[in-house]
Amino acid sequence: MISYNPFWKTLKNSNESTYTLINKHHISSSTIDRLRKNQAITTTTMNDLCRVLNCKVEDIAVYVSSDEDQFL
Repeated sequence: MISYNPFWKTLKNSNESTYTLINKHHISSSTIDRLRKNQAITTTTMNDLCRVLNCKVEDIAVYVSSDEDQFL
């Protein structure tokens, strides 16, 4: 599964907050909710977060093996 735990650490260490992401950078509140719930986000959103937070993709998300992963 994809975990967004790195995002929360990156956000905490930045000058941004969920408030500024929503109100200044126009990241939707539903996207913030999806990040909280480790649900899928688009690569466009990932790009926007990296740009706003001036970070790399690995500062936003990480793959964690899980028994809940889809069988291939």
